[in-house]
Amino acid sequence: MEKETRIFGIRSVIEAINSNKTIDKVFILKGLKGELFHELDYLLRKESINTSYVPVEKLNRFTNKNHQGVVAQISPIEFYNLEDLVINVIESGKTPLFLLLDQISDVRNFGAIIRTAECTGVDGIIIQKKGGAPINGDTVKTSAGAVFKVPICKVDHIKDAMFHLQASGIKVIAAIEKTDDTIYDISFKEPCAIIMGSEGKGISPSIIKLADERAKLPMYGNIGSLNVSVACGAFLYEAVRQRL
Repeated sequence: MEKETRIFGIRSVIEAINSNKTIDKVFILKGLKGELFHELDYLLRKESINTSYVPVEKLNRFTNKNHQGVVAQISPIEFYNLEDLVINVIESGKTPLFLLLDQISDVRNFGAIIRTAECTGVDGIIIQKKGGAPINGDTVKTSAGAVFKVPICKVDHIKDAMFHLQASGIKVIAAIEKTDDTIYDISFKEPCAIIMGSEGKGISPSIIKLADERAKLPMYGNIGSLNVSVACGAFLYEAVRQRL
């Protein structure tokens, strides 16, 4: 799967961007220069495409062909437009349930979350263009193919997605530890979107401030935290329980 979704060479990647291919991430050789590279760099910035500057050894592991210092990961899925998706869900008559992921970086966690989202009837997953885990072969495998069944939207900023959801009558619930309310104190029966934070930092403070409600999972052990995909499953199944 992964080999099939990679392209290499500066010109090839430029053409892919200009052809509106959905590029998940571009790996670039550290210190790469030249006129053609500057053209690529301009397009990457303009389109807000995720980039990572890496040593040549990593690029050589991707391919043994002449990569010219650039390898791109093409997403195996097409992303949805958030505005269109929200309208379609609302017009369907269903009570919307969305999931926002703030910088989830582990591919396997991401895949597990997508799998649970599909099982719990989530209408769409919203991720940010930069900073999150890529959608690649590992994501597809860990999600058990659910990545092809749940609509996924990529946005420039999670905050913009929150504003749009709230303006559409969908309340936003932040999953955080520092709050008095547990998931059993919150209503998931009305249209809502749940935000899950990254493995290390959680939800960004500026995003927490914009949430309509905050909820935590009751914890009785000594560790005091759960894997994000497990926590996400608990939140989503509480929403399912309340809506039954």
